[in-house]
Amino acid sequence: MRFKGDGVIWAVFIALCIVSIIEVFSASSSMSFKSGNYLGPVLKHCGLLGFGVLAMIGTMNISCRWFKALTSAALVLSVCLLIGVFFLGESTNGSQRWMSIMGIQFQPSELAKGALVLSVAKILSAMQTDTGTEKNAFKYVMIVSAVIIIPIAFENLSTAALLSFVVIVMMFVARVPARQLGRLIGAILALVFGALLLVELVGKAPDKTDDDRRNMTEQVGEKPKESVLDKVFHRAGTWKNRINKFTDKKQIDPKDVDLDKDAQVAHANIAIASSNVVGKGPGNSVERDFLSQAFSDFIYAIIIEETGIEGAFVVLFLYIILLFRTATIANRCANAFPALMIMGFAVLLVVQALFNMSVAVGLVPVTGQPLPLISKGGTSTIVNCVYIGMILSVSVSAKKRDKEKTTSVPVA
Repeated sequence: MRFKGDGVIWAVFIALCIVSIIEVFSASSSMSFKSGNYLGPVLKHCGLLGFGVLAMIGTMNISCRWFKALTSAALVLSVCLLIGVFFLGESTNGSQRWMSIMGIQFQPSELAKGALVLSVAKILSAMQTDTGTEKNAFKYVMIVSAVIIIPIAFENLSTAALLSFVVIVMMFVARVPARQLGRLIGAILALVFGALLLVELVGKAPDKTDDDRRNMTEQVGEKPKESVLDKVFHRAGTWKNRINKFTDKKQIDPKDVDLDKDAQVAHANIAIASSNVVGKGPGNSVERDFLSQAFSDFIYAIIIEETGIEGAFVVLFLYIILLFRTATIANRCANAFPALMIMGFAVLLVVQALFNMSVAVGLVPVTGQPLPLISKGGTSTIVNCVYIGMILSVSVSAKKRDKEKTTSVPVA
């Protein structure tokens, strides 16, 4: 095992890890207060990052052909876990996304994201022609995407939307016929409209009476009775509230803002507004003590509060560099599979980052997406490091092919 791979990708990864350690240390003040351990949260985060780096280095030293060989197994395992979490998953913050096996808690959706990218890359690469991708590839991509995205959508709509976008980008890069892509985009827009209508009809905002009844039932050792419809669409009320709050553009005086109901969005706005462009300096955030997810979903707001607009643009620029550098590496690949695979992972990481940043600055409704490689996390941190390892692995083989091509050219 040794360090190798593209230097620019390494530099971006290290920079993101440094930002992560500094900002998680600053933003996890509430966790430090609750645990009574000032360094506990950041040390745990550093441990996860360290484990992620080891996973990345190990992945980086695996040949790309093994990624392709393990794709089918990863897809089957992901589908089984997604079905399992629906029946056996643990509920956190009203969402049933977690599973625990032998004491290890993880999100199956994080593993499923990688399996989907690998599967789509394998299908598109196997059906490449001189003029683009065969028409039949579209059908197989849709089937594979459906078995992953649909189960995820019931618990994590934003992740389902993210994966849908990644698949479309991968098909565009693989030159899937434009007519098929156009029909797909049209169908997705119709599906989104239908989903919004369904959320409005099915979604019910939880009231205090419902909460009290649920708490009383749980206290006497009984589980609340839920119908199949309630179990499938139990997140509809949350989605409805988020959409309605985002679309309600009525001006509210600062004194009338309900910091109990809109705490996350309100304190994120305060954090950004109080940065005074230049920021308060690392570790000097005030709103971290009020934002419940300051170290995760809203860490970008804390970055802006502490480092100002310049810090915000630096973080954004790091993700953009990651995307364009990966595209450069993909362009050097002699085979389609590694090129499509790393582009899928790069788009996945960068678009998720843009989702998170957009939520923090109020451009889109709250989605619950962490900032890749920066937010405090468990499964997501390690899996994202593995994605970087795959990109670095391909950068090594692509570089070797460049050298082979150069040495094979006769010199006049």
